[in-house]
Amino acid sequence: MNYQICTRCIMDTSDPEIFFSEKGICNHCELMEQKALRYTFPKEILQNHLDSIISEIKSHGGNKKYNCLIGVSGGVDSTYVAYLVKKLGLRPLAVHLDNGWNTVTSISNINNALKTLDIDLLTIVLDWTEFRDIQLSFLKASTPDSEIPTDHAIYAVLRKVASENNIKYIIDGVNYATETIMPKSWSQGYSDWKYIKILQNKYGTCKLKTYPHYTFLNLFYYKRIKSQKTISILNYIEYNKADVKNLLIKQLNWKDYGGKHYESLYTRFFQAYILPTKFGFDKRRAHLSTLINSNQITREEALKEISLELYDEGILNEHKMYIAKKLEISLEYFNEILSARPKKYRDYRPKTKYSAENLEEIIFNRYNPFCYIKRKLKKYYH
Repeated sequence: MNYQICTRCIMDTSDPEIFFSEKGICNHCELMEQKALRYTFPKEILQNHLDSIISEIKSHGGNKKYNCLIGVSGGVDSTYVAYLVKKLGLRPLAVHLDNGWNTVTSISNINNALKTLDIDLLTIVLDWTEFRDIQLSFLKASTPDSEIPTDHAIYAVLRKVASENNIKYIIDGVNYATETIMPKSWSQGYSDWKYIKILQNKYGTCKLKTYPHYTFLNLFYYKRIKSQKTISILNYIEYNKADVKNLLIKQLNWKDYGGKHYESLYTRFFQAYILPTKFGFDKRRAHLSTLINSNQITREEALKEISLELYDEGILNEHKMYIAKKLEISLEYFNEILSARPKKYRDYRPKTKYSAENLEEIIFNRYNPFCYIKRKLKKYYH
């Protein structure tokens, strides 16, 4: 494919599945435009339904110590969710998954925010021997999915903690305004426990005895039996990333860590080095393109930011040596793993009609945040 970049956003042919209209506008922009028509509503209507949701949570929570659950990472979205739920009068329990890669900034952000907001924190620390081994398995698998072990564990932990504490509502930071665009080929399979097991059995050296995970049956239990609901609260408000950062800095002594999900040192290295170097794509394109489409930045501003270097050479080498040491492998072996031929999710999980990646969507589509909003606001379509 000859190189091409979208004339509206900055997505380009580093996404192998991208296509363009006659005007040079990519399919991601067109999809986001369609979603905007379906899921954006007048501010007062969204406010009314947000009020209704908050009232429902408070009513169901009764006199319980906690009436909702939130996940916290020290990042913008989760910190703002913590700020919002307290402002709305809810009683949240905050959960943080410690996978061994937290930066000093992320821990400081979590502690400052929750102390100021007076929110209780439960930290789940992963068994490092197991988690180190599963991260190495994903690196050896040579797919662009090395963040799946963390993403899968976070989701599993939130569901489990909510169940154990009889909390029905999980409030997350997923949002249309800043996260809509992300090519499927860049990462998939985070909900596929069988995929994780396949890679661990093939490349791992130990059995996963304590690693938090979930299956389709677990999801059925949590969603149907325990009646858990996920509320993507940021979809009910006007969410501007720059304004939110300024608010968090002033109100919660929050510190910027330099990039989306860079609150984790491993995530920073993976997104800023491994993905562009080995797989040829830069996730900043998707993040910035979403912001362009939600009118938070201009295309010119995005092009300027994407042109900035991802890593200072000295810091890169320092991080590479640190990560190799923490993973208990030599720098030479680490470089050998990183230089291996790239593979894809489909190399390990051939596509089937009812694969694990779409089964959850098929069965539990009603809990998708966009479909949730559409269902709740259906009467306003008429």
